[in-house]
Amino acid sequence: MELKINYQYTYFIHPFVIKEGKYQKYMLKMLRDKNCFLKRFEKEKDLKLYQYFTPKTREFLFSSFSFTNAKYAKFEELPIETRAGILAKYPCTIFEYRLEKDIQGKTSPENGIFFHIQKIEIICFSTGICFLSLKTNMEGTQSFSDLLNFNYKFRDIYQENHTLNNYDNIRIQTDSFASADNFIELINRITGSPIEAMKLDIDTERFLTYSYVCIGHEAWNNNEQFASIEHNFVKYANVLPNDTVANLKYDNLISFSKWKYAKMGMTKQGVVLMTSSHDMNNYTILPVEYENAYLYTYLLALYQKIYLKKLSLEFKQASKMKSTRKKFISFAKKLWIYEITEDETGNMLYHKLKETLELNELFYKVKGEYDIYYKELNIEKNKKATFVIALILVGSLIFNILNFILLSKQ
Repeated sequence: MELKINYQYTYFIHPFVIKEGKYQKYMLKMLRDKNCFLKRFEKEKDLKLYQYFTPKTREFLFSSFSFTNAKYAKFEELPIETRAGILAKYPCTIFEYRLEKDIQGKTSPENGIFFHIQKIEIICFSTGICFLSLKTNMEGTQSFSDLLNFNYKFRDIYQENHTLNNYDNIRIQTDSFASADNFIELINRITGSPIEAMKLDIDTERFLTYSYVCIGHEAWNNNEQFASIEHNFVKYANVLPNDTVANLKYDNLISFSKWKYAKMGMTKQGVVLMTSSHDMNNYTILPVEYENAYLYTYLLALYQKIYLKKLSLEFKQASKMKSTRKKFISFAKKLWIYEITEDETGNMLYHKLKETLELNELFYKVKGEYDIYYKELNIEKNKKATFVIALILVGSLIFNILNFILLSKQ
């Protein structure tokens, strides 16, 4: 039976890295872009997000929560260079990139998938690690197979040998861009050179996916169990096309559920949440939570992974060892030893993400590199201390001999 969709959206996420020492300049670039706006979070407006994260995590991710209207007004009056300098000191800054009209893409008429890119955000961490986030949703189709094919195709549109105009007939049709090349140019303009990301072994040609779908209640309800559609869930979580016929397994997939008619799946390629309209919560409340608190939970886990890889690389550079040691200690104190949320579902999601992204293994790998450096540092200190003591003893011995000689002459 063909699965029908009641509601869906997919975020495509592209990590990129700003060269060390250039982050403030990048903040200035964003502030100068007429389509780029600082995203401001406010307690009253974003209360659920405010309550979801612990104070330390909230301070790290959403510095603008501390902005009163008066403080923000004063900030806006400052010279643009000063504003860039201030933003560069915050742990995380988020921008919205507003287009005059939605980017609209469409396949050829015979199998047309009409889609919008509704929202573009740029999430920037002061370490230079950033994420470009594109929210898309299909229109004119209720077919789950179209969603599978769309996610599978769209995530690769940034590859060098493809463009939106010729990749499986997906096309850009919009007043905002004359062609797909202009869309790719927009991504390049925001993300810059991929060299720093490539140094950290980040796939710069494939988007990560973060997708939500609410299917029709007729496929998943009290009588129709999840097992009958589970193969679709596995394809969805692994970002596979609809016509995949291989024997699907859970080998590379971690899943969990805190809900009766909703299930989340995670792979290294992304996160999905599949729900049924049999529960009204799944097309009213849950999709909003998923693209806010849970999305930022995912982005934070991705940040931790990339930052740990960055620290690991820096530990291999002798000139950076001392500063890297301080960075690692700061990371462990501020972002690792504390829970990021007290929300039960969010806490479970975070720990599942750490498992999926192998964060614990990566952390202890970097800690091992830190321990080696620390031991070598102590050995070097002990050598210096021993050398100094030896000099003192030799000096003392010479002084005593001279005194003895002088006394003997007397």
